[in-house]
Amino acid sequence: MEGVFAKLRNLDAYPKINEDFYSRTLSGGIITIVSSIVMFLLFVSELRLYLHAVTETKLVVDTSRGESLRINFDVTFPALSCSMLSLDAMDISGEEHLDVRHDIIKKRLDSHGNVIETRQDGIGSPKIEKPLQRHGGRLEHNETYCGSCYGAEASDDDCCNSCEEVREAYRKKGWGLSNPDLVDQCKREGFLEKIKNEEGEGCNVYGFLEVKKVGGNFHFAPGKSFQQSNMHVHDLLPFQKDSFNISHKINKLTFGEYFPGVVNPLDGVQWVQHSPNGMYQYFIKVVPTVYTDINGRTIQSNQFSVTEHFKSDDTGRLQSVPGVFFFYDLSPIKVTFMEGHVSFLHFLTNVCAIVGGIFTVSGILDSFIYHGQRAIKKKMEIGKFS
Repeated sequence: MEGVFAKLRNLDAYPKINEDFYSRTLSGGIITIVSSIVMFLLFVSELRLYLHAVTETKLVVDTSRGESLRINFDVTFPALSCSMLSLDAMDISGEEHLDVRHDIIKKRLDSHGNVIETRQDGIGSPKIEKPLQRHGGRLEHNETYCGSCYGAEASDDDCCNSCEEVREAYRKKGWGLSNPDLVDQCKREGFLEKIKNEEGEGCNVYGFLEVKKVGGNFHFAPGKSFQQSNMHVHDLLPFQKDSFNISHKINKLTFGEYFPGVVNPLDGVQWVQHSPNGMYQYFIKVVPTVYTDINGRTIQSNQFSVTEHFKSDDTGRLQSVPGVFFFYDLSPIKVTFMEGHVSFLHFLTNVCAIVGGIFTVSGILDSFIYHGQRAIKKKMEIGKFS
């Protein structure tokens, strides 16, 4: 048994030196203190990395199909009233959403940006005070109201009981409503009066759009839109104005849900118009993004980059639709973020590397200083005797 222990002692890679042979120096003490502090700081740093989640990023080809894209927006127009402003969306597949009203809230703002009124829809409800019937007479007792669409009826049974319905019927026909005062419904509702009353007001519009996940655009512009000779046109005649100020501030614009670390480059962006008319364009590249947190919860969202361009009508004539246009296209590459913890073995390996590495480097440095001092001492002693 004693022989076995003797063989094990021969395998000792750490032979011990008697304490009587130790020589402690000032430089060795300083190096020990400094190396201990560095070792402690690196250990704390490694421990923080181990306790906190780390995010792994990957790029993959986006193979998803048939999904929808949610666009959240909050835009303020300080010089464009809510009665003028409309929102349209269209995509490259040919789908159109004209004068979108659902899931959208409009706030009337005064010249100082204070909220006057919040509403979800149109300009108001009609006043039914003996309105004009489709057949030409006035509404009598015990008679059902059916207003004229002024030639824009799709069928003989169609009725337009409000100014908004007349404008919508004209829009579907691709016609412009040149003088709303000639329309009984608009005259009763005071359409032009309300536009004049809102002169100098601003509008804050916020909400969301649900569109197909293909390239397209959405835009804020004055007037109702319609198709005329395969062109997208806005009816600006009822407003009786030559210029429209489309200065705006984008309070928020996101494509999908929020996830940790996302940066939306258009949040807080403001632009002021100096020419009479123009079209402001944002060209957006949307990057599909999947974020998986430490608990395994997955968020399907998007990031985006953007460039801007202003198309000015310096002549003062409306040669293009005045408005703010957002053209978006989707990237074929998807970014995935995955949160996770560093494994304990990885943490242990790094700690051992820190301790061993600093211990070795400080030992080499101490040895270099110690032997250097001895060599200098010897030379000085030799110089004295010679």
